[in-house]
Amino acid sequence: MSATSGIGVSQELSSRFSSAIDSKSVRFLKISILNESLVLDQSIPIEGTFTEDLAKLQDLLLENAPAYVLAKLDDPSTEWLAIYYVPDFAKVRDKMLYAATRASLLKHLGSTVFTDSLFATSKSDLTPEAYLAHLKHIAAPKPLSSREQEMEDIRLAERSNAPSYEGSRARTSIVGTGVGLNWTADVESAVKEMGNSDESGLVVITIDTASETLVLSSVAPMKIDTLKSSLPSSEPCYAFFAWPHDYTDPPRREVVFIYSCPSSSPVKHRMLYSSGSTSVFQAAKTFLASSNSHFNARKVETSDPTELDEAFLKSELGFDNVTAGGGDSATIKTPLGGDTSKSFAKPRGPARKIR
Repeated sequence: MSATSGIGVSQELSSRFSSAIDSKSVRFLKISILNESLVLDQSIPIEGTFTEDLAKLQDLLLENAPAYVLAKLDDPSTEWLAIYYVPDFAKVRDKMLYAATRASLLKHLGSTVFTDSLFATSKSDLTPEAYLAHLKHIAAPKPLSSREQEMEDIRLAERSNAPSYEGSRARTSIVGTGVGLNWTADVESAVKEMGNSDESGLVVITIDTASETLVLSSVAPMKIDTLKSSLPSSEPCYAFFAWPHDYTDPPRREVVFIYSCPSSSPVKHRMLYSSGSTSVFQAAKTFLASSNSHFNARKVETSDPTELDEAFLKSELGFDNVTAGGGDSATIKTPLGGDTSKSFAKPRGPARKIR
């Protein structure tokens, strides 16, 4: 069997999951493979805390049938846990099929929504006690070899002797430092103000590569038809685009995170922006959690800023099957084809020396 099964997500499942993201009443979505498609098997409402509701899985799951379970966590309620249940007593073919389809499920529903995953081979792995043991295992420090411990001690010694001065306007964000990126006060303020505004607008952020600090490049009102000409054409950047639209019912103001990395960008810059994009996205998600706008759970990535028009955003955000003002629910309809995200061109290696 190949690495992926080719099985896609049904439109009903995509629609129900999108509704469940915004809903405060859904705890579990049980998903099965039926007729070579991922379909919603059952939806379970929230009645207690997450650990209390885990008891419902004992009746929901079978001893010999694999399933996926998407579980909404309590804190924060916007994050989800992906449970991969493949019991030991399942048929070998079913085990292989569900293992090969796991990546396809996350890719079509949006992997950034899921902050944790849990693999279970029996229902005893899905009790409140087992889940708490899982969290304890994640939080535990990773074991280090003697060489790794020695290097860690050196890094700690260097850090303790380093000067603490960072500049009057820079501060380290506790949620945005996945690769050491610092958020300046004006960058954070611009993102928060965008979230609480009502108009269409654009915030463009770049990285000061010397200090690895996020720098505010521009803030401006912006319509979607001028978006593609407003990002740098030869340098990477992060952008937050506030987009009021009526592709959902009711209409809403969407804040979209855009990672633009033109193919002509310097290789070092491309590597830095690529490694920092997830931490910047997660930091903005925290900043905008209580804003007036809806922060979309999908990242938009492009290597050609000129392709950023309305049709492109609709496709990347799953609105391509929805007509303006004609949607029957606030639903993101994910295409069942392959991954629509575009990969960046691989940078060329150094030229060979002629001897």
